[in-house]
Amino acid sequence: MVETGRILLAAADENLKKNIFDGLNSKFAVEFVSGMDAAAEKFKHDSFDVVIAECAGGEPKFEGFIKELKKIDPDCVVIALAINKNEQEASGLMSLGAYDLFYPPLEMEKLALVIDKAVQMHMMMVANRRLIHGLKEHNVTLEKQNILLAKRIEESTKNLSKLYEDLHSTYLRTVKVLAQAIDARDHYTHSHSENVARYATAIAAQMGLSVKDTEVIREACELHDLGKIGIEDNILTKSGPLSKEEWEQIKRHPVIGAQILEPLTFLNDVTALVRQHHEHYDGTGYTEGRKGEDILLGARIIHLADAYESMRSARSYRKVPLSRAETVEEIKKNSGTQFDPEVVRAFLNIVDNL
Repeated sequence: MVETGRILLAAADENLKKNIFDGLNSKFAVEFVSGMDAAAEKFKHDSFDVVIAECAGGEPKFEGFIKELKKIDPDCVVIALAINKNEQEASGLMSLGAYDLFYPPLEMEKLALVIDKAVQMHMMMVANRRLIHGLKEHNVTLEKQNILLAKRIEESTKNLSKLYEDLHSTYLRTVKVLAQAIDARDHYTHSHSENVARYATAIAAQMGLSVKDTEVIREACELHDLGKIGIEDNILTKSGPLSKEEWEQIKRHPVIGAQILEPLTFLNDVTALVRQHHEHYDGTGYTEGRKGEDILLGARIIHLADAYESMRSARSYRKVPLSRAETVEEIKKNSGTQFDPEVVRAFLNIVDNL
């Protein structure tokens, strides 16, 4: 459990304050204010990992509150406390940018677990934002250190299977949090990898892939844009056309992602999919120019799911997303060239349910 997390609670209800203080104060440093206005003012002068806010003013007030916090700390994490259980209102609050939502009565154990994850996420995003500018120059050194670290860990845990499994889980969690932080660098790509994973696993199920192969595809989707950690922010968020040099940088992200994952040998299958996820069925993709069956099936599935999610979402270079019908037509048009026809057929059978 993270014990250094600083939590700001914005609530007027004294019983609620007491319950949260009793349930969380032993694990986190909790401070209280009377409402969202006071919380925003407090946030200007002090730093917190997580803000928990009682949504007494409805969606408009909550939206303004989140925007104000984001101006101060773009990486801030907000958890909403609903006054009443209302599914429509809950959906609205989540769409405004809440990390999670809790209804009365509070489940303190669940709230503590969610806060723990949110604190870890915030710390990782802050660290990532501070280090990203220097990461490109240090990439070679970090790769060598990762390889050395992975070898030492493997050598020291050969006969400790339980510890080895725990290390696998820790590595994967860390890399996934880093991948989520990369998605969060640009609000247009927030939850992009999560959406791609949902679409790709649905296609895989439609094609009858095994549970194991589908799980590899899901993990590869969550990590497929990891290599964008080596791409500058001004390129990723550029609203106009990319120059030739900028496009060459973008095209390197599958290789960078694979290089980051290669020391984690238990992710070899995932790494291969990350490396190939921008290959085109006709051989015109990148980075190796693979063609047809030479591209792993999982990579062909991820490529279509990634393209679908990108076209259906707003981007810095395209503020208005394509409609579902327009996106489907675009995918049909590129079947056999950019996309595997078999994957396209499976996609067309499920697209109405996505």
